[in-house]
Amino acid sequence: MRGIISTAGYVPYHRLQRQAISTVFKGAPAKGSRAVASYDEDTTTLGVEAARFALRAAPENLEPAALWFATADPAYLDKTNATAIHAALRLGVETPAFDMVGAVRSGVGALRTALETRGPVLVVTSDTRNGAPTGIEEASGGDGAAAALIGDDSDGPVIAEYLGGASATEEFIDRWRTPGDRVSKVWEERFGETQYLPLGERAWNGALKQAGLSPEQIDRLIVTGLHSRAVRGLAGRLGATNAATVDDLSATVGNTGAGHPLLLLTSTLEDAEPGTVIALVVLADGVEVLLFRATDAISSYRPARSVATQVGAGGDVDYGKFLAWRGMVTLERPRRPEPDRISASATGRNTEWKYAFVGSRDRATGALHLPPARVSREGGAQDDMEPAPMADVPGTIASITVDRIAYSPSPPIVFAVVDFDGGGRHAVELTDSDFGSLEVGDRVEMTFRRLFTADGIHNYFWKARPIRA
Repeated sequence: MRGIISTAGYVPYHRLQRQAISTVFKGAPAKGSRAVASYDEDTTTLGVEAARFALRAAPENLEPAALWFATADPAYLDKTNATAIHAALRLGVETPAFDMVGAVRSGVGALRTALETRGPVLVVTSDTRNGAPTGIEEASGGDGAAAALIGDDSDGPVIAEYLGGASATEEFIDRWRTPGDRVSKVWEERFGETQYLPLGERAWNGALKQAGLSPEQIDRLIVTGLHSRAVRGLAGRLGATNAATVDDLSATVGNTGAGHPLLLLTSTLEDAEPGTVIALVVLADGVEVLLFRATDAISSYRPARSVATQVGAGGDVDYGKFLAWRGMVTLERPRRPEPDRISASATGRNTEWKYAFVGSRDRATGALHLPPARVSREGGAQDDMEPAPMADVPGTIASITVDRIAYSPSPPIVFAVVDFDGGGRHAVELTDSDFGSLEVGDRVEMTFRRLFTADGIHNYFWKARPIRA
């Protein structure tokens, strides 16, 4: 049996209320909200958070044999983005990490390829969706990520067995974005609908035939894609009359592009019962259909942090700040020198600390050092340290400082001295919070973020965010 061993979604903290757009530009207000990646998040950092949640829910000591990262909005071209995720997760040097980037279809493509190969594979899908101000793409899009550990029952308990799938591919112009463009262009909707519907029916029938199922045996039907008219039209033509409605998160998160199919599948599995048959239908430059059955192991599966929990824990961001974060408007920068690009050689010497937040612990005294040190502050022992991974260790704020002068892409900077559970103290930047609501004694957890970008090089490191119920 092959399928999903663990899965998780990541929904950024910030929400843009769609009504806020009409407040600025007038026009009819839209309902609901969309998830917004913070100024210090990109598709790589979103992917790291989803992957961390997925691995927390996986069997202990199960390490992926490969990492595949899919996004339509990569932080780098030429350079592999998956290697930063690989480093943040502390995967072995022998574990390959590959990108599948540039197209919305790459997300479901990575998932299907992992399901039809061998060995445990960690699939990470992520996207940030942009649109011109006041446009449909801006309001209906969303930012988010999802990750799944795919494997056989010999690797660990499979919570969703892969029953089979089918694909239908044809070249036609639906949406496109050339390198350097910030937003996508879309062809007239009726044309796309005429292309997607017959392809969808063909892939649907092929997948059912391969799995030996009839449409009436589908319990949950997920039909998703960025062509909303075709999605609605196809859903009504598949004959899955017994399938329960699946929340597509359009009212709360928006469509997260390459990350959306796995995000919806994850959300569906989080409340599925054993025996539930789930159909995932994805419209993106063709149609992919994947069929799953929840196993008995789903009863004892506990997600690290459910999608529903994250959706309910968001906080609003105003429209002006959203536009600034997206680069749609340029605000005056702080009158301080912008940071220089980071040193590749210095980064290479400190990869474990920079990407995985690993300190050092004195073997003799147990003293914890953040950042890692060669000489212990207790006893003075030299080069007698063991690695101390701290990325998953929560802490408590001991003091708070607000810096309104230092350079930041979104000032002011809020720093905190954090006392970590079990020992260790370090000064870190805080994120996903309003500094006016923070207090000494608040609980925080670590999150992988982008400090700044200089000369095209992204400076990734760890920040702290409040732990919310």
